[in-house]
Amino acid sequence: MKIPGIKGCYEKTRGLFYFARMCSKIRLHSKGELPEDYHGMFGKGFDGRTCRYLAVSFEDVKAQVHSGKSDEEVLDWCLAHGRRLTDEEVLIYNSFMSKRGWRDDETDAFIPDMIRQYGLPEDGSLITDFDLIEMDEGRWYPDMWRDAWK
Repeated sequence: MKIPGIKGCYEKTRGLFYFARMCSKIRLHSKGELPEDYHGMFGKGFDGRTCRYLAVSFEDVKAQVHSGKSDEEVLDWCLAHGRRLTDEEVLIYNSFMSKRGWRDDETDAFIPDMIRQYGLPEDGSLITDFDLIEMDEGRWYPDMWRDAWK
């Protein structure tokens, strides 16, 4: 489903995947423009993992976004009030987030179930949560993960 104003999983904020997407979801939610299908995982799932990795609460991130800060300013606030990340910790986070669903506990059930639920091609090309999200929202192409790592 295409959602005007939502950012992709691979968009980087100071090198970190997904953070810009979380901020865009917060902005859309506050304007009543985040689709109902997204409400159940709002602040949970990847949003929650991101906040826990940064050692900040989702509520605090929401407050920073609502204050009008840019994605970079919100991340700077997180790094100052949660924990600073080394380049290696950014690599670990990006690696985990971008590969979730590939050779893990989501591989055999969750990924195939979501492919069917979303009506996406069952041709073996979609193997991660990021793939599912990007395909469902109309941004996916086969080597987008390669481009994101450049």
